[in-house]
Amino acid sequence: MKKKPTTALSREAQAFIEMLTAERGASKNTEAAYSNDLRNLEAFLARRKQKAVTADADALRAYLKSLDYVGMTPRTVARRLSVMRQLFRFLLAERLRKDDPASTLDSPRLGRSLPKVLSRAEVDQLIEATRTTGGDDGVRMATLVEILYSPGLRVSELLTLPLSAVERDPTVLVVRGKGEKDRMVPLSDPARAAIVSWLHVRAGALGDQSSRYLFPSRGRTGHLTRQRFAQLLKDAAFAAGLDPARVSPHVLRHAFASHLLEGGADLRSVQLMLGHADIVTTQIYTHVLDEKLRALVQEKHPLARRRRKSAG
Repeated sequence: MKKKPTTALSREAQAFIEMLTAERGASKNTEAAYSNDLRNLEAFLARRKQKAVTADADALRAYLKSLDYVGMTPRTVARRLSVMRQLFRFLLAERLRKDDPASTLDSPRLGRSLPKVLSRAEVDQLIEATRTTGGDDGVRMATLVEILYSPGLRVSELLTLPLSAVERDPTVLVVRGKGEKDRMVPLSDPARAAIVSWLHVRAGALGDQSSRYLFPSRGRTGHLTRQRFAQLLKDAAFAAGLDPARVSPHVLRHAFASHLLEGGADLRSVQLMLGHADIVTTQIYTHVLDEKLRALVQEKHPLARRRRKSAG
C-alpha cells in the first residue's frame, strides 16, 4: 500500500519554519511538529480557497472549530493555536500581511495542570534507598538520582552526559539541552561525592573505559536508556516506601525547581538552570508554591484556626 505524499508547505510557512531553526534554535522534533500543524492548517484553508497570506479571522475560527469537531483535546487545540499565532506574527513582521487575523482569537479553556512534586523528605527517602541498595548498581543509581535532582536535568541530558563532563571534580556541569544549546548548572556536594564513587566503580569493577558516556551500556545507544532508568527509579521508589506511580525522572526535575523556589531562589535563576527558553514555562512552579503557601496559611494562621473553632 502506497503512502500518501506529504503536502508541501507554502513558501511563507516554510520561511517561518526556517526562521525557527535559524533564529530560535528549534530542534528537529519541534520543526517536524510545527510543520505538521501548519500543513493541517493550510490544507483546511485550501478547501476554503484561502491561503495563510489571505486568510481572515473567520476562516481561522472555523479551523479551530473543526479541530474541536473531530475530538481534539483543548490542550492540542491550544498548541495549534499557538503555532498559528506565531505564523501570523511572522507574516506581519515580514510584511507578507498587513494585519494579524490570529490576534483576535480566543484560547480554549484549559484546566490548570500543576506538576507532580515530591516533598524534600520524600526525595531524601528515595536517595537513601538508592544508597542502601549496595553493589555497583546501587552506586550507579545513587549517582543518577543525585545528578538528576541536584541540577534538575532532563532525563535525556542526564543519560547522555559524556564522561568528560565530570572530569577533575567539577562544581558545575556543562549540559547540552534542547536546541543543541549548552548551559551551566551547579552540582551539589552530595552529587559530586556520588560521582567520585561511581567513577571508581566504573573504572574498576566495570572496566568500561571505551565508552564516552558517564553511564555506559552495551545496548545500541551506548548509554543507559530512558526506559531502563525509569524502571530502576520505580524500583527505588518502592524500596523507599513511596508510591512508584508518583515517581519519575520528570517528577524529580519538578521537585528540584519547586524546592529551589521554596528556598527563596528567584525565578530567572531557576529558568536558567532548567534550560527553559521562556520564563512563562518556569512560572508554573510558582503556582505549586502558591498552593503550598495557601495550605500553610489555612493550617497555621491564627485567624484561620479561630474560624475553624467558631465553625465547630
